[in-house]
Amino acid sequence: MTMSYEQAVAALIEAGRRLDARGWAPATSGNYSARLDDGSVALTVSGRHKGRLTGDGIMRVDLDGRPLTAGKPSAETDLHLALYRLFPEAGAVLHGHSPQAVGLSRATEADGITLAGHEMLKAYPGHTTHAAEVRLPIVDNSQDMAVIEAAIRPALLVPGAIPAYLIRSHGLYAWGKDVDEAERVLEATEWMIAAELAEASFRRAWTR
Repeated sequence: MTMSYEQAVAALIEAGRRLDARGWAPATSGNYSARLDDGSVALTVSGRHKGRLTGDGIMRVDLDGRPLTAGKPSAETDLHLALYRLFPEAGAVLHGHSPQAVGLSRATEADGITLAGHEMLKAYPGHTTHAAEVRLPIVDNSQDMAVIEAAIRPALLVPGAIPAYLIRSHGLYAWGKDVDEAERVLEATEWMIAAELAEASFRRAWTR
């Protein structure tokens, strides 16, 4: 689902405020984007606090990352554009930095975690029951976005893959048909990560 630039600016500003209120956008971290009806992408400008975004904190780029308006694109623009190229149905991408997601990614050396039995699984498009399990991929961080993209691409193309992945020591990427769906995927995934960490903590406490 696409939208006008004006609609995207309003939606991304509101998303930034909501994500910041949850503690998922500390300092100037995170970046958000939306696919526009002319084929370009609205994207947050580098170095702006996402909880205090204004119209000049969002710019337009084409699908090759070339700026179409004034501003410096986020350093992670290529990761957003890779998702839009890979998934034509994707209309928005949100990237958050919650301490729970980052902490979980640092606590394991695995290339992903399994989320199973959570009622919140039904927040993912196409999922209608808690009686399921999905894989949340984890990819190592890099300052080279091409390295991250190449490493995560195979996991994103696995049948049944969810529209989310973690960058180790960095944060969570989530996407959807529009900003609302991308935020729902991000929030559900963050909730399940927090629930998994809480369960692990309780199990350790009860087995002492």
